[in-house]
Amino acid sequence: MNRAHACDIYKKCGGCQLTNLSYQEQLSYKMRRVITLLGRFSRVDEIIGMENPLHYRNKMQAAFALDKRGRPISGVWQSKEYRIAKTDACLIEDEVSLWIVRAARGLLPEYNISVYNPKNGRGMLRHIMVRRAHVTGEIMVVLVTASLKIPGGEAFAEALVRRFPHIRTVVQCVNDTDTPLWMEEERTVLYGDGYIEDVLCGCYFRISPRSFYQVNSVQTEILYNKALDFAHLQGVENVIDAYCGIGTIGIIAAAEAQHVIGIESNADAVKNAIENCRLNHTGNYRVYKGDAGTVMEALTRAGRQVDVVFADPPRAGCSRAFLDVVLRTAPEKMVYISCNPETLARDLSVLVKGKYKVNKIQPVDMFPHTKHIECVVLMSKEKS
Repeated sequence: MNRAHACDIYKKCGGCQLTNLSYQEQLSYKMRRVITLLGRFSRVDEIIGMENPLHYRNKMQAAFALDKRGRPISGVWQSKEYRIAKTDACLIEDEVSLWIVRAARGLLPEYNISVYNPKNGRGMLRHIMVRRAHVTGEIMVVLVTASLKIPGGEAFAEALVRRFPHIRTVVQCVNDTDTPLWMEEERTVLYGDGYIEDVLCGCYFRISPRSFYQVNSVQTEILYNKALDFAHLQGVENVIDAYCGIGTIGIIAAAEAQHVIGIESNADAVKNAIENCRLNHTGNYRVYKGDAGTVMEALTRAGRQVDVVFADPPRAGCSRAFLDVVLRTAPEKMVYISCNPETLARDLSVLVKGKYKVNKIQPVDMFPHTKHIECVVLMSKEKS
């Protein structure tokens, strides 16, 4: 794909910053960015792009508001302007998810579901989240509302399922805060089981509304396989899967390790990780709820040997407490998956000043048409 793509709300939305560039130009820009930030640590391998970099997002969030005539509109939330950029189309969102949001918006008046107004605090629906599993095709719809009771919610959910039979579950979550796209852990299942399942790298994963799951399934398989190649597990290693989410990397790696321990602070994700172990009959994976640094410190004090660490932190990067534990325990290898090369550079500086050297850096384009860059890095302990 060698041409740039037009978008009607490119400037208003701000979600895609690079659509004015051809895809090859985007990859070149990202490659230069990674080299600038990380090139001092090691050689940077050529970025892995997508064959078809359109409609790749398996998760979308559509904010709702009322137009000047009082009619429901949906689109991308603009945090700086505190408003919505109205849209019914997007280059990167899943097309079926876009259809579902449009259909849901059209059903609101029929079921007397009002749209929330942040100016006076009245109304019900704040935003809709849709997740669509890449392999199974299962769909989750999450209605995020201002309060717990939603009259006609179950009937609304059933009407939506009749139009889209691949919807496995419809869930209602509450947001009674000033943060527009947030949701509480507590939820009400309006239809189905409250979760969907997908397949990644040959393993099954159960996903709930608040669980972290990579939004680009095609590139995630490439990313995780590269991480496993870097780890080069031989079946005898004790592995830490830090910031494990629903257990994706750790469960995939468990087939090639002696034992894997996942660490995650999100309660929903921990529950999903335990369920995912059962789904995949993974007997050598155990997950702990808590801060990555605190839990790893406790494990090492209890005599747990650590040979390899996988770390897949949020954009803020690893906590200093976690990095300090890694330096004290000094596992042979660390595989760091990062969605932010700036915080990655910061954390690599800490590790390199300690006991580690950077062996490989592989960028993967997980987010075409945006400035975001994913990297997987292999580090090994320096020999004394």
